[in-house]
Amino acid sequence: MVTLRDGNGSATTRPGSSDGLVRVPDVSTDRAQPAPSNGLVSPVRLDRAREVTAELGLDAVVVTPGADLRYLCGYAAHALERLTALVVPAAGAPLLVVPRLEAPMVTASPAGALGLELVAWDETDDPFALVAGELRTRLGRDPQRLAVGARTWAEHALGLQRAVPGSRLELATPVLDRLRVVKSGAEVAELATAAAAIDRVHARMGEWLRVGRTEAEVGADVAAAILAEGHVAVDFVIVGSGPNGASPHHELSDRVVQAGDLVVVDIGGELASGYRSDCTRTYVVGGAPDAGTAEWYGVLQAAQDAARAAVAPGVTAEEVDAVARDAITAAGWGEQFLHRTGHGIGLDTHEAPYVVAGNTTPLEPGMAFSVEPGIYLAGRHGARIEDIVVCTPDGARTLNEGPRDLVELAG
Repeated sequence: MVTLRDGNGSATTRPGSSDGLVRVPDVSTDRAQPAPSNGLVSPVRLDRAREVTAELGLDAVVVTPGADLRYLCGYAAHALERLTALVVPAAGAPLLVVPRLEAPMVTASPAGALGLELVAWDETDDPFALVAGELRTRLGRDPQRLAVGARTWAEHALGLQRAVPGSRLELATPVLDRLRVVKSGAEVAELATAAAAIDRVHARMGEWLRVGRTEAEVGADVAAAILAEGHVAVDFVIVGSGPNGASPHHELSDRVVQAGDLVVVDIGGELASGYRSDCTRTYVVGGAPDAGTAEWYGVLQAAQDAARAAVAPGVTAEEVDAVARDAITAAGWGEQFLHRTGHGIGLDTHEAPYVVAGNTTPLEPGMAFSVEPGIYLAGRHGARIEDIVVCTPDGARTLNEGPRDLVELAG
């Protein structure tokens, strides 16, 4: 039996799933079937979140739409002014608070198979007071320490704080990063699928990247190919030609690709599961690179190879960064390496662990991140080589397989 109840406490009972108590408004959701999880969503994640919340002395973690919510319960909700929040108390069952009109969407998502308590609120309700009341019921007192996701909208965080006077609001990052930073086998498989899809796009670059075309024209074709090769959404497209390649996050412009240009192409997309791809290759269009360019690009390629080879359990994130940075610095290009060596990837394109000086986190099997050193010569051109790697018990598994050489494309 499934008990259907709204945020005011009224309830009806009717035959339904045996997954557990689900408190939602009495709406017609009998035909909604939970979406397949592909092994990516499990009640174990909620259990671990509750355990870590209690371990860190927090009363509750409150997670709003975004990657954290999708990770914990499989619900890919849109971020809106109406509050949607997964509430994970240190004691008691977690619950998902949603606007009444969106309750059927939860049932149809992987979250519908988790047996979560689902509390729906009406347009005239105060959802923050509802959350506060549910927490008081579970804890038997007013909560003192509440943590919210790092990307929670300010109006939601402040609304929650107002509903629990005297509480201390802090970030849930120590809880959520701890859960998300080590990927399961199913997550690594999704990242590998995403990497293979973006490799196929890079393998087709000669179809679009030609002399006389603008970066924007090339980018539009690349974006279409990202979808055609297996992603459901385009995350980003960077096409930095000539001097624009010296700006690591340039994206697109109306600049026309010239013969002999170096072109940095950094692209990524999202799979239906939410897991991401991210891969950068550098091309030379309509001519071979001169000897000086070939020399410093060789330094970059050797640095990227060495950094990937350095990945192993127990090696710290900053040590991997240092391998790439020291090699480039020793060759005289250290000041032209402008950014960290890498970032974690999963349901977010940028997440923990960050491969940067100062991050003493030891790598563990299952951690997935980019290795992407670059050299940028302002006003001239730049180059970057980026692969997604996974730390394994035996070292690094590189998920991207395309060539890392400076690829020459006919004009």
